[in-house]
Amino acid sequence: MPSQFAEEFRPDLIKRAVHALWSKGRQAYGADPEAGLRHSSKLTKRRRKYRGCYGLGISRANRKILSRRGTRFGWAGAFSPQTVGGHRSHPPKAEKIWARKINKKENRKAIRSAMAATLMKEVVSKRGHALPAAYPFVVSSTVEALSQTKEVEKVLHDLGFADELERSAQKKVRAGKGTMRGRKYQRKKGVLIVTGGDCPLLKAAKNLPGVDAVEVKALNAELLAPGADPGRATLWTEKAVQKLTEEKLFV
Repeated sequence: MPSQFAEEFRPDLIKRAVHALWSKGRQAYGADPEAGLRHSSKLTKRRRKYRGCYGLGISRANRKILSRRGTRFGWAGAFSPQTVGGHRSHPPKAEKIWARKINKKENRKAIRSAMAATLMKEVVSKRGHALPAAYPFVVSSTVEALSQTKEVEKVLHDLGFADELERSAQKKVRAGKGTMRGRKYQRKKGVLIVTGGDCPLLKAAKNLPGVDAVEVKALNAELLAPGADPGRATLWTEKAVQKLTEEKLFV
């Protein structure tokens, strides 16, 4: 196997790389900058100041005028955080930057470490994958020519991943509010197939639940370690391994 697979196993670094990818997908959110601040409200405690509250025994909280009789006013609290309809003290700001950065060398090292974890049978088994006895192994590049989903499924069955396909096909109802937000069901991640380049297999494997297929140059930490949990069951084709050596990817 290429030198990339000899990388030290660093779960902490893999987790950082995955979190950096997740952070770039976060949507900014925050309160309207004008929320609760649209009232014309002002109150002063200065002596003999018109529309002031000096000597009335009330706090300095901003107030809007509801009624007036001479120099006396009927007020209602507004604008201030503790008043009805006022703004929040420290609301979330939409301009906050959620994206986390990771150094290029660290990211490459994390990918190499995640690649090395795919060959460690004890780490992959601990992640919950149902593996054949001969795992890990490299598959022939002829599988890249498969153009039908049923053909890919048959090959995976023949390789000993029948239990794994059954495991990743099961879906459960997600716990929590995600059920109301368009992500009601949850599935376990299954086998990852890494190819040497663009091929029919990439499209054919899409319809298998839990199974992902990706070009070797498009690998990232999240594909190799979904949920920042390293040790995904991965099938490398001969072309993919050859390309890693020739192009020195992620070095």
